[in-house]
Amino acid sequence: MQAPFIVAFTILGLLAGSAIAYVIGASAILTFFVAERESFMAALPQRLFSQLDVFAFLAMPLFIFAGDLMNRGGLATALIDFCMSFLGRLKGGLGHVNVMTSVFFAGVSGSAVSDAAALGNSLVPEMRRRGYSLDYAAAITGASSIIGPIIPPSSILIFYGALMETNVTALFAAGIVPGLLLAAVLMAMNAFYAWRDDHPGGAGDDVPPFLPSLLKAIPAMLLPVIILGGTLFGFMTPAEAAAVAVIAALIIGFAYGNMTLADLLASIQRTAVMLGALFILLCAISTFSYLAALLQWPQAIARTVEGWGLGPTQYLLLINAIFLVAGMVMDVKAAVALFAPIFVPVALSMGIDPVHLGIVICFNITTGLLSPPLGGVLLILATTVRMNYWRLIRATLPFFIAEVLLLFVLTYVPDISLALPRWLGLA
Repeated sequence: MQAPFIVAFTILGLLAGSAIAYVIGASAILTFFVAERESFMAALPQRLFSQLDVFAFLAMPLFIFAGDLMNRGGLATALIDFCMSFLGRLKGGLGHVNVMTSVFFAGVSGSAVSDAAALGNSLVPEMRRRGYSLDYAAAITGASSIIGPIIPPSSILIFYGALMETNVTALFAAGIVPGLLLAAVLMAMNAFYAWRDDHPGGAGDDVPPFLPSLLKAIPAMLLPVIILGGTLFGFMTPAEAAAVAVIAALIIGFAYGNMTLADLLASIQRTAVMLGALFILLCAISTFSYLAALLQWPQAIARTVEGWGLGPTQYLLLINAIFLVAGMVMDVKAAVALFAPIFVPVALSMGIDPVHLGIVICFNITTGLLSPPLGGVLLILATTVRMNYWRLIRATLPFFIAEVLLLFVLTYVPDISLALPRWLGLA
């Protein structure tokens, strides 16, 4: 009775256009009364506080702030010029530049939407000027932006680690190889399309000089090295690394001459607004998780899985299907917070490695940013490059399919994700 009620109420609320945090919170509170568990609501304030009182959450606002400062400070331009200096003369060179810039930008912002917005404003017009079609320029920009949340530092990995009590540093290490593998797949596809469609590029193209571009990009490239090196080798916690990132972003932004006091104040305001929305959502999800624990939904799912005779292989397939569909219609963090506490405990009881599972779920849900009907990257790109939304979906479809295929490779070959954490003694 309770599960159909909360599902129906949530769907009606979303169809009415209400914010997902309010819909989930209201659904959970009403279900307490429907399930005759209202007496347990006395412990809800303490439960909410304990769920939010997690040290790893401290890193998330600082990384969000650092990423926004870096976007405003001109780091994207420096990285694009550097990538152009050694890739620009290749056939389809700007496509390769797009992917490589996303790799470097991942270590700076860790956000697919920020990456898509920055490159949509800078690289897509340049690709159009040099003869690429708008469809292809926007499609590879959207596909490469998915690298951002996989290569650390990544807010979604921090969020998942804090929520599911998984080692955030181990998740950081586990995300590096899958992120680079995704970049390699996209560069291979770009090379194929450059050959098939005769994309621009070659020895005659004008590119920035290598040494000046390198010198200007060094501060931007050193930042992720410092952050990752400090966290992976135990010199800093993720929260301390995030604080270092904020200070470095301020220094680099003012050194490049692109940062003003007005930019700093705007960045603080934007970060505060984002955090307010995020922690309201976390409170709603904590209420829902408390209800799910009281009603023993994870145990019910475990019994159902056992009744169906699902082993780890089949259950991972089920999880991928659920999160892939959720990513198509929900905010990334909302989907993780809503479904992970319900489905992850069953997977862990089957012996699936928690770090590997975290990478699979985060890669999966991030891929949803490139899928209709509500993919966040698609929405921001369609607005940024002024392109019809459904036309953009058609253009990105081959890249989306490639990313889903890579997701299944990562799912069933856990050593890809776990090799580096194991080498570092983190898993």
